[in-house]
Amino acid sequence: MKAIVGLGNPGAEYRGTRHNVGFEVIDELARRWRLKLKTWKSVAWLAVAKEHESLLAKPATFMNLSGEAVLKIGSFYRIDPVD
Repeated sequence: MKAIVGLGNPGAEYRGTRHNVGFEVIDELARRWRLKLKTWKSVAWLAVAKEHESLLAKPATFMNLSGEAVLKIGSFYRIDPVD
């Protein structure tokens, strides 16, 4: 499984800004693949796309702390860091 992680900042003030392009990419992939992102352990919003062998993720942290969320997701789903 591959992880596709879109980086952004939580909060309405960042919606539609360049800081949230990563979130917008994940939202668009979820829309195209007809997936619903769900809150996962208060760390991120996730959707598993089995037919694409991928996991979509939007960390619920600010961009500079997103590594913590990505590490937790990767460990839980046993995703190799190169994936």
